[in-house]
Amino acid sequence: MPAPSVLDHKARAYSLAHAYWLAQASDLAYKDKDTIEERARSWGFDRVRHHETRFTPPFPLQDTQAYTMASDHMIISAFRGTEPSEIRDWLSDANTPPWPGPAKTGYVHHGFGQALESIYPEVEDTLREFRTNGQTLWFTGHSLGGALAMLAGARLYLEDPRLLADGVYTYGQPRTCDRLLADAYNKGFKQRMFRFVNNNDIVAQLPPEPAYTHVDALRYIDSHGKVHETISFFDGLTDRARGLTADAFAPASAGVRDHSLRHYIAALEKNLA
Repeated sequence: MPAPSVLDHKARAYSLAHAYWLAQASDLAYKDKDTIEERARSWGFDRVRHHETRFTPPFPLQDTQAYTMASDHMIISAFRGTEPSEIRDWLSDANTPPWPGPAKTGYVHHGFGQALESIYPEVEDTLREFRTNGQTLWFTGHSLGGALAMLAGARLYLEDPRLLADGVYTYGQPRTCDRLLADAYNKGFKQRMFRFVNNNDIVAQLPPEPAYTHVDALRYIDSHGKVHETISFFDGLTDRARGLTADAFAPASAGVRDHSLRHYIAALEKNLA
């Protein structure tokens, strides 16, 4: 079936259609405020709140941005990502000190912890203000935005379990936390967390293991654009090798190419065809 033309505000379970729309919401986080509000209204959301914090050097990011949109049935908080070239260096720095995880559970990468801390109180206040009708709650984001979406869900759940989000969908999310926090997250978000990774996406391979790890619920997009709910280690290696040869003139660019959110959206749309 083709990609649905309307976002289903009553969605409650995993589906590729919902993944497609949350990818669109993640993409919208990169737009200006007027575009976000106009698009949100066209999707049936009557309330929008923007979240932004600016940083000063030496922090590697200029700012953290997100938005929250709400209707009578659904709330979505989408976090903006960044370009691979802007985060590769500090994600690769093994000397970066860790940041305490939510509710003192494990630890997270310092950059992610500081970025979320700068914006989370405002996001949480907005959710409490907007969630007046028992609406479902979804976090989403691409790249850095995926890490922040995952951590926002973890913090909300571990600090107030009554506010467990209905789902977290991320695209090209980097490794975000240690095994202790990942285990707690996997327990709380079983059948709620869906981490999409496109073939050789370079950001999904950072920061380095074993200090940082991924949460579960991988949805792997292969070199042909097919979404897999499960894939063996060997098959994954073989497919990633195939993806590296897709551009014979610039195989080293595959990791950056595969990180593009437009490739994630195109793959999800293809799988709905």
